[in-house]
Amino acid sequence: MIFAIGWFSGFAIPALIALILILGVSRDIPVFDAFVDGARDGLTTTVKILPVIIGILLGINILKESGALDMLVLLLKPVADFIGIPEEILPMALLRPVSGSASLAILNQQLKEYGPDSYIGRTISVMMGSTETIFYTVAVYYGAIGVKDSRYTLWVAMIAGLAGIISAIILCRLMP
Repeated sequence: MIFAIGWFSGFAIPALIALILILGVSRDIPVFDAFVDGARDGLTTTVKILPVIIGILLGINILKESGALDMLVLLLKPVADFIGIPEEILPMALLRPVSGSASLAILNQQLKEYGPDSYIGRTISVMMGSTETIFYTVAVYYGAIGVKDSRYTLWVAMIAGLAGIISAIILCRLMP
C-alpha cells in the first residue's frame, strides 16, 4: 500500500499541471499568456516587498551579531527561571515571530546540542511547528497588497504566537 501511495504521489504534480492545461484549453483561455501575466505579477510583487524583506533580514542579523539577542535572553532569564522555562528555549521564543530561517538555525543548533528526544529538543520542535513568523508574514503580505494599517492583526497574531509557545512548553513538560 505504501508503495502505491509513493508511486502515485510522483504523478500528482504533473497530473495537476496537465489538468490545469486541459481546463484552460477547454475554456479557450490562452494558457501561456495567463502564465506570463501571472509571472509578471509575481515579479512585480517581489519587487514591491523586497525592501521589507531586506529590512527584516538586516534587523535579524544586527540583533544576532551585536549580541543583543544574548543580552535579551540574559534579561529574561530570571523571569524564565521563575516560571520554570529553560533559558535554552528563550532564543527560539524570541526569534520565531520574526524569522523562520533564524529560528530554523536555532532549532538545528539546539537539536544537535541536546538531541531531538530531550525536553528542550521536543519543546523547540513543537514551537517551530505551532507558531508563525508573525512580523515577516504581516510585513510581506500586507506590503504586497499595500495595507498601511494592520489594525488588530499584529496584536492578535502575537497573542496566538504566545499561546503556541506556552502550549508547547506545557505539553512537552506533560509528555515525557
